[in-house]
Order: sequence, then structure tokens, then C-alpha cells
Amino acid sequence: MKEDQKRMPLYEAILEYNEKSPAFFHIPGHRYERGINETWRAKVGDEIFKFDLSETPLTDDLHHASGPIKEAEQLAAELWGADYTHFLVNGSTCGNQAMVVTASHGGAKIAIPRNAHKSVLMGLIIGGGKPVYIMPQIEPEWGLHGGITPGQVEEMFRQNPDCKGVLVVSPTYYGITSDLEGIARVCHAHDAILMVDEAHGAHCYFSEKLPRGAIEQGADMAVQSIHKVTGSLTQSSMIHIKSDRVTKNLLEANLTLVQSTSPSYILMTSLDCARQHMALHGAEMIDRAVELSDDARERINRIPGMSCAGKELIGRAGIHDLDTTRLIISADDIGITGFELKKMLFDEYDVEVELPDYRNVVAIVTYANEQDEIDKLVEALEDISRRFAPEGEPLPPGEKLPPQPDYVLSPRAAYFLERERVPWVETRGRIVAEMIAPYPPGIPVIYQGERMSAEVWDYIEAFRQRNGHIHGPSDPTLSTLLVIKE
Repeated sequence: MKEDQKRMPLYEAILEYNEKSPAFFHIPGHRYERGINETWRAKVGDEIFKFDLSETPLTDDLHHASGPIKEAEQLAAELWGADYTHFLVNGSTCGNQAMVVTASHGGAKIAIPRNAHKSVLMGLIIGGGKPVYIMPQIEPEWGLHGGITPGQVEEMFRQNPDCKGVLVVSPTYYGITSDLEGIARVCHAHDAILMVDEAHGAHCYFSEKLPRGAIEQGADMAVQSIHKVTGSLTQSSMIHIKSDRVTKNLLEANLTLVQSTSPSYILMTSLDCARQHMALHGAEMIDRAVELSDDARERINRIPGMSCAGKELIGRAGIHDLDTTRLIISADDIGITGFELKKMLFDEYDVEVELPDYRNVVAIVTYANEQDEIDKLVEALEDISRRFAPEGEPLPPGEKLPPQPDYVLSPRAAYFLERERVPWVETRGRIVAEMIAPYPPGIPVIYQGERMSAEVWDYIEAFRQRNGHIHGPSDPTLSTLLVIKE
């Protein structure tokens, strides 16, 4: 580790500015703590408000960084192994948007998986890119969407030789990773950019017990939510670039397009401080998280009716590796859905987990968790097992996904065309104007600009009839749907 990694340039610059204590005729209007609501001040103290500054001669400008912000970004690039890095204050959402707009510049084709975050769709709408969809395989035992394989990407290029980029989600919300090294070789052989939504993977660079990071495996660009798994504040992320295939000026112009002109210095300082913390202590911190999660997994798998996925998933459904700090927990053997389990854990046991689906919940373990929290989770699951295991019956298997519907319009074209709301029963054959993603498995079965097929309609209707969980439509009951007006 280089000595400079001990520094926090933006944090230090703000301290220097505050030591000057200038007469303040500058945004923000609260003038440190003096203009803040007294009730809030009494609860949280005053010091944090001294970090809520804006562009000054000492604190630099995110959109034209040349001082401490640039220094902080360079230290982050060095730590994560990138050529250069940019701080993001609109979350990984804006990073994904910038990647997509950059790779599809001028409306080019880019390949994206059907399980991509909705921010990728926003990037297509902003930039006018034309998507080529790749469907991740489904792991049937757990009902999880798996990885994308190099073979799938090679076949995509065979059918779309003019595709300019490929986006992969790795790790996914469930900690599932794809063979990024293999995919990078395929992309680069076709002179295309590999973009990775690595929102959930910034910590993977600090432990040999976890999957390798995207930049380490040849990705040209990767976006990380530093706040999700390390120590920055919510909404703070980074984009890393390690490539001469990415036009730097174009990417930076696109970041200006999607980021606030009034970036939060509290968020940027948190990125600077989190980077320093990971540089100094990352290996021991992440190994601690792995140790805690391994303990939890072993104990959960001893509970009757409970199971917690592990490395046995590798090799199935395109799954190249697994981040074991994600605890994929299922009680489906005793008839409890993930939605029910999450609610039960919070309402009855004061245990909060991150993500439910039909079969599973996901609990995220970080270095900041304590052993007593692991114990509380395990003991709650043990009690639920005692209550329900004797009489519970396994959940029925999930339904097979329908064939992908016909692509008619790009997401951008569909977004800007006139739309109308029609009864759900009249949507067969119509071009839809909003995404529909039933859970499980959480993969959109139809996107904006695609034509509603009979198979997709029947699949969604089955969920609707049993009051299943459906994400995307503006009418949550799905009594109606927005379609393109014809």
C-alpha cells in the first residue's frame, strides 16, 4: 500500500476551509449549524453540518476536479486497480446510466441481461441505445437467476456483430457472479466494451475468499455502490475505468448529464473516508464479514426446514462464483415464502433482512455486523422452525418463464410515444409502455416497447389471479396497463 492511501484529501481540505472560518455569503444557506432546525441539531450534534459545503477555492468542483476531489478519486482508482475513477453522488443509478449512454453513443446496440437494474433501462431512454437482451439461466432449486456465460455473449455477437457493448450484473443482489474474465475476452475480440454493474461488489477486491472484482477480470468500466457494502453514506458510489476503449471526454460529459450540479460534499467526503478505511483495514474487515457469514450459514443449515445457499451453486445456471457474505435463506421446505419470512423476522423478532422473493430472503453481512446480530438471526430462524416445521409442507415449484416477447420499439421510442391506459384483459397484442416483472424470479417478462404475447399474458395473469408480487406497472393491481396508443 502506498503511503498516500493514508490521506483523505477532501476531508482534509474541508477541515482547512473551516479553520479559516470565513464570513459566509455562499451556498448553502444554513451557514453551518446556525440555520439548522434546533430539534435536529440537539439529536445529531453540530459538526456534520460543517461538512455540508459547496464549491470553494479550497474544496474543488466535482465536474471539473483539479484539487482535493481529483486527488481523492486518484487514490480510489489506485486502490481498486483502475486507470481513473469518478465519484458519484446520485448513486450507482447515474453510473449505470453514464455507462449505457457512453457505450451506445448515437443510438448503437448494447447487450444487457433481462435482470438488469432499472437504471440501465433509464440509460437506454436517455441515450437512445438499442438493447439486445440476454436471458440469464434460472437455477431451479432456489429459483434464482444465475449468471451470463461467455458462450451466450459469443452467440449474441454472432447474431449482432454491430453490438458496441455488453453490460453484466455481477455480483447480483444474491451475490451471484458471472465469468467476467471469459466475457471480457469475447467482448474485446469483437472490439466491444464490457460494462459491469458491480453495485454489490466493491468489497470483493479485498479478500481471496470472495469472487474477483470486475476490474481485475478485464471489465472496461464498473460501477460500485460503496455505501452498500463498505463505509460510505447512502447514495454515494464510484465508477472505475480501466480501458483505452472508453472515450474519457464522452464519459465525463455523460456523467455531467446525469449528476447533480450541486453535489453533496458530505457524500463525497464519505467516499474519501471509506476509501482510506478500506485501504488501511480492508482485508481484515472483509475477512471478518466472511467469517461471520460462514458461521451463520453453517448454523442455519442445521435448522430443520431452513436452508442457506453456498458454494454448491457454483457451476449451475451460469453461476461462476458466489459472494458468501450474502446469506440466501429459504424456509420453503416448511411452506413459508420469502415475503412471509421477511415480515415475520421483522415484526416478531426485530431482525431486518434486505431482500425477499417467493422462495428466499437475502441477509447481507458486512464487517460492521456483530456476532450477537448473527446469533439473533439464527435464533429467530430456530424459533420459526420450532413453530412451523412439524406441519409445514414445501412450496410448489415456480413456473417456467415464457418466451421473450417481440421487440418492436426501443425503450426511448416507447417512452416518448403517446400512451393510453387500457384494461388488463385488452392488452394481448398491444405494445406495452411499462415493464412487468413477477416475483419469482424478478426478471422482467416484458419491457417497454415489446408486444404482449399470449404466452406472456397467461404467465402474468397466473400471478395476478393469486395476488402474486408484480413489480413495474403503475397500477399495482394490474387491473389496467399503460400501452402505446395506436
